[in-house]
Amino acid sequence: MTTGYDAIIIGTGQAGPPLARRLAAAGQRVAIVERGLFGGTCVNTGCIPTKTMVASAYAAHMVARSEEFGVKRSGPVTVDMQRVKARKDAISAKSRDGLEHSLKTLENATVYQGHARFESPTKISVGNERLSAGQIFINVGGRAVIPAMPGVNEIPYLTNSSMMRVDFLPRHLIVIGGSYIGLEFAQMFRRFGSEVTIVEMSPRLVQREDEDVSAAVREILENEGIHVRVNAKCIAFSRRADDVIARAECANGEPEIAGSHVLLAVGRRPNTDDLALEQAGIAADSRGYIQVDDQLRTNVPGIWALGDCNGKGGFTHTSYNDFEIVAANLLDNGPRRVTDRIQTYALYIDPPLARVGMNEDEVRRTGRPALIGKRPMTGVARAVEMGESQGFMKVLIDAETKQILGATILGTRGDEVIHSLMDIMYAKAPYSVIQRAVHIHPTVSELIPTMLGELKPLEQH
Repeated sequence: MTTGYDAIIIGTGQAGPPLARRLAAAGQRVAIVERGLFGGTCVNTGCIPTKTMVASAYAAHMVARSEEFGVKRSGPVTVDMQRVKARKDAISAKSRDGLEHSLKTLENATVYQGHARFESPTKISVGNERLSAGQIFINVGGRAVIPAMPGVNEIPYLTNSSMMRVDFLPRHLIVIGGSYIGLEFAQMFRRFGSEVTIVEMSPRLVQREDEDVSAAVREILENEGIHVRVNAKCIAFSRRADDVIARAECANGEPEIAGSHVLLAVGRRPNTDDLALEQAGIAADSRGYIQVDDQLRTNVPGIWALGDCNGKGGFTHTSYNDFEIVAANLLDNGPRRVTDRIQTYALYIDPPLARVGMNEDEVRRTGRPALIGKRPMTGVARAVEMGESQGFMKVLIDAETKQILGATILGTRGDEVIHSLMDIMYAKAPYSVIQRAVHIHPTVSELIPTMLGELKPLEQH
């Protein structure tokens, strides 16, 4: 027997639940399918738990620095990892349980817990249940890539998901991957008290950023005692007594790194390989990302893909925006598109790195004349007063239209400050609007107009 619905939503990440609420409020009968924990990556293994742990690490770091601020302490700083984990678990559980309860009590909606598989373009199975609908929305998220490195299956490696179960202090954490996830965990556990080594195959950390950003990030991490190994080739693993050995050919440093634990942080992959997409004729690329158009429709009429599984963003905020795009087109007669949004994201090391729009290399590749402004955080009074003056901010301007092309803020509160620039970009207004604004003193944001008053031509390399 098949149960019919107006819409089926597979997955309860950041796009699925709000879409379920909108469709149900519009009078549609909705089936919601979740095979694991409600809330997806953000709630369970991503934003919420990791930023909770980042907060604990920041607290430990500030206690260690307390005497710089005239605050005395007695004895060394110690971290109770079981309490750190318990706090993280409680915050995640509150969000997850609240979401699960709201969906299970949502009028016009039915929740199915199990593994969804397509049987046709309009039918899925969930265990012994058969469901059908004219509209199906896929929001299944992604998971960590396990690289095919020699010996990787012979060691007890960790991923961003299994790190959530760690309630002890690793003696020496080897982080494979010098990008966003890896760097957050690296600094976090260094502040908790672990020895940490980052191993990155590329010539520099956070390779997609400009060289000055990569260099500054590395300096921040090394100043905290983190070991950084770049240009690492032929990475392989083995066991030696109680140690895990990571072998890597690097330009500098010993070819073997002995640690107690290994975190694999080399990328993500979509959770699409066990949905039986072929039964519905849904097209995916070679990496498993479901192919969608500018309004998130797949090649099969009546099926959409939202969130990390479509390869269009990979962030909580882009996943939620996917919901907004679909809801606007289906329910609000508002033609919104993926290409309307401006790329923006943050790396939550301390200080955070926030990005919007294009970086220097991307602007240069356009060939357009551009202006650049740059200011060190040592020139931001609020940052100095807070004792957090590492990093810098910079902005790129179209020399002809005077519109902002992109900005980078590596500095305290940069993840909040970046929005003042982003909003002007969405308004397609000239940079002079924010340059002439009167900002509150003392803040980090007040230096944005100052930086915009010091623009220089961007040199072509």
